[in-house]
Amino acid sequence: MKVTLKDIDRENFKQCVKLEVNEDQKNFVAPNVFSIAQSKVEPAFNVQAVYDGEEMVGFVMYGWDEEEGCHCLARLMVDKNQQGKGYGRAATEAVIERLRAEPGCKQIVLSVNPANTNAQALYESLGFVKTGEVSYGEEVMRLRFED
Repeated sequence: MKVTLKDIDRENFKQCVKLEVNEDQKNFVAPNVFSIAQSKVEPAFNVQAVYDGEEMVGFVMYGWDEEEGCHCLARLMVDKNQQGKGYGRAATEAVIERLRAEPGCKQIVLSVNPANTNAQALYESLGFVKTGEVSYGEEVMRLRFED
């Protein structure tokens, strides 16, 4: 499956902030409106909607984390009505492809709530490995690239 990542703009902003995860997942990811606001004060982060054709199915936030000094996947969410269709994997693969193309990108770091076993399994299947580090109560995972 292939998805397209598109910038958040005037045309798709309202639709993007209406995307929601299931009730039991709300502690796993910040609301999209928060992430969009965060990207305005941390411009090294890209915020993009995930599309399947013309249909918005999710949201990602990724880029250079100044604080940690690394490339990271900061947010990934798939709308509750679109889950279980492979969009999370496809979106993560698209972000990996984009970040890997960045000059000097040797690794991608992310953190995941320990209770979010589905996300952990997804990331592990894509090569991310737990580091043993904990950041804000979330387990840190890393995908390293060979030179």
